[in-house]
Amino acid sequence: MNAGEFEPVRGVPDLYVHDTGMFDTDEYGSVYVYDAERPAVIDTGTGANREALFETIDSVGIDRGDLAWILPTHAHLDHAGGAGHLAARYPNAEVALPERGVRHLVDPEALVAGTKSAVGDQWRYYDEPEPVPEDRIRGLAGGDRIDLGDRELVARDAPGHAPHHAVYHVPESGVVFTADAAGIYVPEVDGIQPTTPPPQFDLDQCLRDLGLIADLDPAYLCFGHFGPREYDPELIGEAKRTYVEWVEAVRAKREELDDEAVVDHFEETSADVEFWNPERARANAGLNARGVLTYLDG
Repeated sequence: MNAGEFEPVRGVPDLYVHDTGMFDTDEYGSVYVYDAERPAVIDTGTGANREALFETIDSVGIDRGDLAWILPTHAHLDHAGGAGHLAARYPNAEVALPERGVRHLVDPEALVAGTKSAVGDQWRYYDEPEPVPEDRIRGLAGGDRIDLGDRELVARDAPGHAPHHAVYHVPESGVVFTADAAGIYVPEVDGIQPTTPPPQFDLDQCLRDLGLIADLDPAYLCFGHFGPREYDPELIGEAKRTYVEWVEAVRAKREELDDEAVVDHFEETSADVEFWNPERARANAGLNARGVLTYLDG
């Protein structure tokens, strides 16, 4: 897929995946549009390319007054940055996300400051988020159900990536929206890359989150980065190995170098240039390395 395009998720009626063009990179950021009886948007992108998302929602056939739900999986701005913009455009939609993320969308000032600190000059690919009105948002606890009319979406806490992170399960269709809990899926190589940003990545909890996804026994995984894939238990095993090996690689390099040199090393040697543009590959590697270093200090 290319930035701004959308297509049906094969095997899942009424579900569409939209490529946000995040960070000027094709097949990096996903938003899902569920044309259920009470339609929903799962994740929102950064907000920077929101007009293309609006066009996708229109093309799917969802009127502005009919969108019922805006459902970020967590408060990180690559997943929730567009929530306020969507809320303004779709006046009847309710925003819902894990409880610990609600305050960040109502008053995004601290989240914006933290994001700018973490991503550095990559901030130019974001948009200033619009606050979500308090009367338009609610928090979700693990096990809470979202009524889509002809089906339900169930929130499951998955805090290894961040304390305000969840995966969403639609039992009727066998779909799990994994957000960042199962890593970054790269369609070009049919493989998993880790996502371990600072400051709250937790390896042990991340491995438990992967176990949770496996226990749900889904038919399809819908990754926040990037796109849908039919479920294969081996993919979860690959994700677990990838996370453990990545943390151990950073730990080993830290024994040789100071922390800034560790980050520089992984930026310069990132193999992600094989499928992303060099700028995104370096930025992703540096952010992930900083997250592991913070985790190792815990």
